[in-house]
Amino acid sequence: MLGTDAVAAEVYKDGRQIFNNINQTVNYARDLKKHYNRLTDIAEKLSARKEDIVAEANKYKTKQFTRECQVWMSTVTKREVDVQELKTKYEKVQREKRIWRLLRHHLRAKLSKSMAEKCDELQNLLLEAKFEREMMVEKSPERVRIMHAPKIEDKPSLHCVVKDILSLLRDGNVKKIGLWGMVGIGKTTIMQNLNDNEDIARMFDIVIWVHVSQDGSEEKLQHVIIDRLKLNMEGITNVDEVAQRISKELECKKYLLLLDEVWHILDLKKIGIYGNQKDSKVVLATRYHQICHKMDALINMKRMSEVDAWKMFEEIVGQNINISGVEPIAKLVVRECAGLPLLIDRVATTFKFKDNVHLWRDGLIRLRRWRSIKVQGMDEFIECLKFCYEDLDAENKKFCFLYTALYPEDYDIYIDYLLECWKAEGFIHDADDFKVARGKGHTILDELIKVSLLERSKKMNHVSMNKVLRNMALKISSQSEDFKILVKTQEELQEPPNEKEWQQVNRISLMDSKLCILPELPDCNNLKTLLLQRNNDLKVIPHRFFRYMQNLLVLDLHGTGIASLPSSVSCLTCLRALYLNSCINLMGLNYLEELKHLEVLDIRRTGINHLPIQIGYLIQLKCLRMSFSNFGPETRDVEFHQNVFSNLSLLEELRIDVDPNNGSWEGVVKSITEEVATLKCLTSLSIVFPDVDCLKSFISTSPFWKEMHFTFHFSVGYHGSSSYHIQDCFEYQIRKCFKLANGEGVHPAISEVLANSETFELIGHKGASRLSDFGIGNINKMRGCLIEGCDDIETIIDGDSERRSALENLEKMYINNVPKLESIWEGPVHSGSLAKLTSLTLMKCPKLKKIFCYGVIKELCRLQHLRIEGSLEIKEIITKFENNEFEPKVLPKLKTLELYDIPKLESICTDDSLEWPALENIKISMCQSLTRLPFNCENVVNLRYFFTVTLLYKMSKVD
Repeated sequence: MLGTDAVAAEVYKDGRQIFNNINQTVNYARDLKKHYNRLTDIAEKLSARKEDIVAEANKYKTKQFTRECQVWMSTVTKREVDVQELKTKYEKVQREKRIWRLLRHHLRAKLSKSMAEKCDELQNLLLEAKFEREMMVEKSPERVRIMHAPKIEDKPSLHCVVKDILSLLRDGNVKKIGLWGMVGIGKTTIMQNLNDNEDIARMFDIVIWVHVSQDGSEEKLQHVIIDRLKLNMEGITNVDEVAQRISKELECKKYLLLLDEVWHILDLKKIGIYGNQKDSKVVLATRYHQICHKMDALINMKRMSEVDAWKMFEEIVGQNINISGVEPIAKLVVRECAGLPLLIDRVATTFKFKDNVHLWRDGLIRLRRWRSIKVQGMDEFIECLKFCYEDLDAENKKFCFLYTALYPEDYDIYIDYLLECWKAEGFIHDADDFKVARGKGHTILDELIKVSLLERSKKMNHVSMNKVLRNMALKISSQSEDFKILVKTQEELQEPPNEKEWQQVNRISLMDSKLCILPELPDCNNLKTLLLQRNNDLKVIPHRFFRYMQNLLVLDLHGTGIASLPSSVSCLTCLRALYLNSCINLMGLNYLEELKHLEVLDIRRTGINHLPIQIGYLIQLKCLRMSFSNFGPETRDVEFHQNVFSNLSLLEELRIDVDPNNGSWEGVVKSITEEVATLKCLTSLSIVFPDVDCLKSFISTSPFWKEMHFTFHFSVGYHGSSSYHIQDCFEYQIRKCFKLANGEGVHPAISEVLANSETFELIGHKGASRLSDFGIGNINKMRGCLIEGCDDIETIIDGDSERRSALENLEKMYINNVPKLESIWEGPVHSGSLAKLTSLTLMKCPKLKKIFCYGVIKELCRLQHLRIEGSLEIKEIITKFENNEFEPKVLPKLKTLELYDIPKLESICTDDSLEWPALENIKISMCQSLTRLPFNCENVVNLRYFFTVTLLYKMSKVD
């Protein structure tokens, strides 16, 4: 009975459940319209709330949604899609009339239920949308703030700088890069392009740009960086605490800090930049070299090329450049801008509105005369430049700068000559000795270069002043009372300056002109410098010309056509420097006896064919430059005036040029060197010794030549050229040079001089099979070495002879026409050998078989340039030996590789795993056996130029 009741109860319960379900389905089906309307209503409210939140967020450009709000917004967006799907189903059910009634009823009920459930979901989302201001937080700093930098891809002068910096940024060893150059040269454009560069955006987590104002303290820089990082610094005011906060924020980021227009040395640690963050970098741009003193890498920006300057000017001016007759004038306008992008921009912006050739022509005239006529844009630009001049901390430095404006625009000024003029003028203080004066002069020169007022020329040991700065200097001079300059170029100089001009100025430059006459008696007691050099047509100087120039300090007549000096030259009692070199018609030095203060005299390559006795009276003479021709054809001329040199007790620098093919010097040099060896103030000597015995006699007699400060250019033996070619390879001046030509064997005197030499040229030598025959210790100070035409040389270094490093200071090596040379190195290579070598050239060495053995190549961590030409036996440049694996970066600094006329060369290196991180230029010609290269787009990432002839190789591999 109990079992029957339980069964009945279960049946009743199931029936009741079925009834309820049917009833619920009926209700859902009946309420479909109500649920649809409710769904639509709630969905509209929810969308409106979402739009309100977005509108509210748009009021705060520096803020973003909280993570919670972002999740809510995302959910609302998904639910909006769901609502749209339900609406679509509703419309479809409403339209469907033909299906079976019971099925239609079921579909309506199911859809109605889904809508009811969705209404509850949406209602909950509405209740959750109570964010108020908590729905937003400060935005995270964007990776890069795009600056829309000017495009420079079509301007190689600027684009190459960006590429150089990118290459350094990829170098893990480089943390800080300094970019320096004068005002207006394009530093800011470079920095803006770095900021916007897509590669940089991928390399760093955040790029921080800071324009450092003139009064930009570390504290102000902190505020800029705080703003960029969007840090909450509430309650933190202490500078050190701020630095700690910045450092903490950056320690987990890989950042690039770009500091533009830095005016003074910054202590980055005070800002919060400690330099220990992971792979982070700093690039600093400044007009002052000394600000970059702690940088890992330094880039000196040069002026734009003429091609790039023209492109930039043409782009800014636009259509008016095409007006008939304008283009030639426009190119002259561009020249006036001296390759400075900022000035090009300002001048081009002015000229773009000139719509006829007459306005262009007038504009060019005004631009050339801007010192006296106001030119839009020019004066403002000059004020920027003038600050560098006014910021010089001493009056004499300003005078040194202004003095350089005496030379023509873009003129290469020989540094030693310029320093002599500065000393003669008294600009170099507290320096009676020439050695000291040159040192101080170089310091001043270096400072002028570092503040971008002067620039180093492409020509070694020369400087120049660009056109715009020179114009600025002339304008400053015109407003000065005691530094008035008169400069007339060949185009401006139709006749000598008038009487008033001679009276009003302190310094006159009329060089490189067609000047043929001078005034008879100019009144110019204030004149300090007179530069008349290279006026070939100037044959005669009037006898009274110098009478009222008692205060003249510098007189340059070199390269003029004069045959004699006028008697009034004796009035130049204050004269310090006299240049008569290359006056080929000048036959004598009459009237010089009164020049008691003369310190510099140059009479090289004149027509004077005897040793002038007048030189012996110049007791203050400190620098004398002569030619062998001044000693006459016979030795008795020297014997007659035997005490000329010994009278010059203050002489510090002596140079005697000798025709390398004139053997008659042999009869004169002995008596000359005997006198010169007794000079106790001598610190510099340039001379040719006809043989080793004569050299030995000098070095054994002179007690001073070995002293550290003594500089020399010694040649032993005769050779076709008197110049020292290895010097041309260096960017700095070499002070101790030694050349040995057509000698034989190894003489102790040679070894002694060699041990004190910075460069060595061995030419046509016999009786030595190795450079190391001269002694490893004697060649270890060398920075440069040239070996040419030495038929007995078989190798350079024999490592078996001594157990020590060799050529540890050598930077440049040039080997040419050495027919028996088979190798660079034999035997073991000790650590430190060739460690400073940056350039190696091997030419016409037909028996050379191997260049880099394993031991040598390990040491060449600084080699940048390699050139091999005319080697008939070489099959492989880098030879791989058993059990010796190369490091992937065996030549990490190699930039240029040149291979010419090597017919048997089969490979550069068989190991394709080597990396060439610095390689930029490859030139290969007449290497017909070379069919493959170890280069590809992965291992030569910095390749810029690839030239090859007779090489079967797919260029796409290195594109």
